[in-house]
Amino acid sequence: MEKNDALKLESQLCFAVYACSRKLTRMYRPLLVQLDITYPQYLVLILLWEKKQQTVTELGERLFLDSGTLTPLLKRMEGNGLVRRCRSKKDERKVIVKITQKGEQLKEKAYEIPGKMFCQSGLSVEEFYGLKGDLEKLLNRISEQE
Repeated sequence: MEKNDALKLESQLCFAVYACSRKLTRMYRPLLVQLDITYPQYLVLILLWEKKQQTVTELGERLFLDSGTLTPLLKRMEGNGLVRRCRSKKDERKVIVKITQKGEQLKEKAYEIPGKMFCQSGLSVEEFYGLKGDLEKLLNRISEQE
């Protein structure tokens, strides 16, 4: 790569990932509007559907979000009746997030989302899992650098 090409937008991996992420998030929007949730709320619910209660720290680590970003998100979700937050009885410094019945009920409606997103991606199964694997590998390598 020539020196002048290094600073072109189309040469930037970060921009390709950023632009793709924005487009994917936009593709989720009409599906999530039907559930009356945002994309970040969807991600929190996915984790809580796996494990019904988790600490704010655990959620933040899995989602790569700090508590300053996660706390207002969880507060809105609690206001909408999707989760409940409470202090740990063992350690009051820890806040536990529990999924509510209303949050659990959204799971059934959400089952169709991954399939619809896969179809909209235009990727073959092999391309999908290859790309996902490559991005996970990149994320792991970047995380190891921190």
